[in-house]
Amino acid sequence: MSIPAVKGVEIGAGFSCARKFGSQFHDAIYYSKTKGYYRITNNAGGIEAGVSNGQDIILRACMKPISTIGNPLDSVDTRTKKPHKAQVERYDTCAVHSAGVVAEAAAAFEIAKAFLEKFGSDSLKEITRNFTAYSKSA
Repeated sequence: MSIPAVKGVEIGAGFSCARKFGSQFHDAIYYSKTKGYYRITNNAGGIEAGVSNGQDIILRACMKPISTIGNPLDSVDTRTKKPHKAQVERYDTCAVHSAGVVAEAAAAFEIAKAFLEKFGSDSLKEITRNFTAYSKSA
């Protein structure tokens, strides 16, 4: 919610899960000798119980329409209290491209924060050592 104008966020299949049974939504787990454990779907969007499940993290956000528009809305003159059209000073055509860059950076920041919470230390060398040791133990 720190990104201005964003009014909805979903992870994976998000809001569509409300219209499905668990058997239609949950990501079944399979196993093969060549792949190991795997899933065919990623409805959870890579996050289960607030933790990455190892699949791609899929986030979507929607924005409200921009506030500045070329077609003035109905309003009220605060002095006369009579109907009045809102003033148009300028209007932007689209903020989605910029918001996408901001959202990607915000997600990367949060992922990095979680990574450092698990593996962090005083130096990049120690962080790398901690991550490498954890990866080898898994």
